[in-house]
Amino acid sequence: MHDLAFIFAGFFVGIVVGLTGVGGGSLMTPILIFFFGVKPYLAVGTDLLFAAFTKMGGTVKLARARLVDWRVVAQLSAGSIPAALITLYVLKQVGAASAAVQGLMTTTLGFALLLTAAATLYKAVRGKAAPRTLAAGQEVRAATPRHWSLPLLFGAVIGTLVTLTSVGAGAIGVTVLLILYPLLPLPRIVGTDIAYAVPLTLVAGMGHASLGSVDWHLLAKLLAGSLPGIWVGSHLMARTPERVIRSLLSILLAYAGVKLIAL
Repeated sequence: MHDLAFIFAGFFVGIVVGLTGVGGGSLMTPILIFFFGVKPYLAVGTDLLFAAFTKMGGTVKLARARLVDWRVVAQLSAGSIPAALITLYVLKQVGAASAAVQGLMTTTLGFALLLTAAATLYKAVRGKAAPRTLAAGQEVRAATPRHWSLPLLFGAVIGTLVTLTSVGAGAIGVTVLLILYPLLPLPRIVGTDIAYAVPLTLVAGMGHASLGSVDWHLLAKLLAGSLPGIWVGSHLMARTPERVIRSLLSILLAYAGVKLIAL
């Protein structure tokens, strides 16, 4: 019965990710902690690989549709991957399962969820304002940030946040892209954000696995539900009002964030 509950949880999160592009870490980690009583360090580590594998298939599809800007992925990864490795080194020295780290993860996760809730609401309200196509010759200009240092800085913040909490590569990443690359069309922003999340969550997830912070049996059950869930969610996307879904999701994330901070 418990196995079916994990598969259903994966299916539910998969549908939300398919519908909105958000929810991998933002929903799965608090679900594992609150509903299943999984320790925060195991929830974060397992969810990082869950996010990596669920978004990997989507990246292949988006890359074939030419909706991934690999220059932007490289610019953000240059900041986030080193930050993730440094954070993993610190976790290894301190001990991921220690009481102090558990408390830090829970509190940081709470604030990350509040940030994600705000970013999700922002995307629901303002996301459609982004251009949807690029004029001829604007490819390089659209992939040029407001300042060369900003992708490194924001990438480092997201890399640290994702490694500590498994949250941040989705809605927060999209919001950062909207701010840094205002000329980039919305479909390319979403596609680039999903592609950028794969190497980051894979590096962070494998790092957590080396620390013993991944439950492989749990991961298999979650993926068994999430992969068909994403397929269903992506097919429902065209028939569901995106703004309503994102607004409700932001309320849910804010609630989970407040509850985690109050623990």
